[in-house]
Amino acid sequence: MAVLAPVAVAAAASAVDAVKRVAIAERGNWRDRAAEAGFRFHTIDGAPYWDESAYYAFTLRQIENDIEDPSAELHAMALDLVGEVVGSEALMAQLAIPEAFRDWIAESWRRRDPHLYGRLDFAYDGNGPAKLYELNYDTPTSLYEASFFQWQWLEDQRNRGALPQQADQFNSLHETLVERFAELASRLPPPLYFSAVGESEEDQGTVAYLRDCAAQAGLRGAAIAIEDIGLSEDGRFTDLDDVVIGSLFKLYPLEDLMREEFGAALPRSGVQLLEPAWKAVLSNKGILPLLWQRHRGHPNLLESYFDDGSALPAGWVRKPLHSREGANVAMHMNDGSWQESEGPYSGPSIRQAFHALPVFEGNYPLVGSWVVGDRACGVGIREDNSRITRDSARFLPHAIIDDAPQGTTRIYL
Repeated sequence: MAVLAPVAVAAAASAVDAVKRVAIAERGNWRDRAAEAGFRFHTIDGAPYWDESAYYAFTLRQIENDIEDPSAELHAMALDLVGEVVGSEALMAQLAIPEAFRDWIAESWRRRDPHLYGRLDFAYDGNGPAKLYELNYDTPTSLYEASFFQWQWLEDQRNRGALPQQADQFNSLHETLVERFAELASRLPPPLYFSAVGESEEDQGTVAYLRDCAAQAGLRGAAIAIEDIGLSEDGRFTDLDDVVIGSLFKLYPLEDLMREEFGAALPRSGVQLLEPAWKAVLSNKGILPLLWQRHRGHPNLLESYFDDGSALPAGWVRKPLHSREGANVAMHMNDGSWQESEGPYSGPSIRQAFHALPVFEGNYPLVGSWVVGDRACGVGIREDNSRITRDSARFLPHAIIDDAPQGTTRIYL
């Protein structure tokens, strides 16, 4: 069926259970609140990143049945695949995992090296199952704003009467992160360091937040820029004072780290990575066709295949195995039209059935569902003015309101 222009209709008339985008007055002091909380990346390159001029309203049923439960199920399905992949040279090669790192990754899984968190990205409008776009299981971002700052927004808006007192949020991220770090304390060899690119304010903000969560759990860690990490003569990773790093939380793509000058030292360095080496399997978009092969027809999965280079028919999206922030995506929509994004990524790709994001007056929301440890515990909404969610997407808060005010929903006929 051809995709036509979106038609605006009243939310109640189109679908009772539709997710709603609801306009709301900004808090007059939100920038001061952000400064107090150390949220310095609410504006990036002069463009708004945090946007509280509207929020997305869900019902409790939508959250529990359509987001939380499927997230837990898909997470378990993905974990079940890791052992199969690391035990197969053919599957490791199909995921383009460098041969020199395969044994290291497999051993990381056999030891069950501990993991912290991940994010599942869904297209969801409240009508029908949420559809999984991809897993972000190595370096997921937008965590601080999903955890702390949107909860603060909810409390402030309830206190000033802009939201009903019973309004809630699917958000136990902070408490679950602190609990998870407490569980990890005995499994991370000291000393522990938290690292990201030194000049990335967003990544540094996320790392600072996680470091604070760890400290609240009694797990102390030092900060170091990823580019300041050194290598000792015996192949150990060190800080600027030549102290050997025992455990390293790195907000830096593992596939990139493996290509760095010192990447060859990773398997013999003895460093415990967080996220662990086995996350290289789940941060790879090749996990999507593997999930489809093993769970064909699952209501939350989109038909997906490894791309063989043949002509792309209508209704498919092509994504490189390793790509981030919507870069290098080629989208061939049902009506034959194209949309592509630029970026630095290349190499093998997958193709995934096209499934449109909902659109609200030109805004396309993507639902990021967070898993900490093995528990689904929160969502964050990123919104773009493009069908491809890029690094310029805005973050909007959400609320659980069973009798949400009338909004405007856009549907495709």
